[in-house]
Amino acid sequence: MTQATYDDANLLIRLYDLRREEKLREARAWFTANFKPKSMADIQQLCPPGSENNARMRMVASYWDMAASFVTAGVLNPELFFASNREMLVVAVRFQPVLADLRAAFKDPSFLDNLEAVGQKFSDHLSKVGPGTLEAFIARVGG
Repeated sequence: MTQATYDDANLLIRLYDLRREEKLREARAWFTANFKPKSMADIQQLCPPGSENNARMRMVASYWDMAASFVTAGVLNPELFFASNREMLVVAVRFQPVLADLRAAFKDPSFLDNLEAVGQKFSDHLSKVGPGTLEAFIARVGG
């Protein structure tokens, strides 16, 4: 693991500033309270194409996939990212049950690849923090 830099810190501050944008903030609040699908049928019911909820889902997914891409590309220190972005792991956990189905429906096998990869690294990180930490987190936020 490389030492975090001032550039890492500045990038995290920019990511935080983006999270404060009003529409993204509303979408994140909706996602946290409502997005807990277990199947594609759940997604179709909760987020039908063209709906406001579909836009919210896509906004949250694309924001956190973009943020995760900085980690997967090696331009953002993972441990520094993990220290202040547990919301990304909430999003990864909530998408996990339906990710394969979404990829098949979109005919896009790389859909949310960065979110999935960094979600796994984040999960591994929490498991190292202490026994049961990851499991308790998933039980609390998984839906």
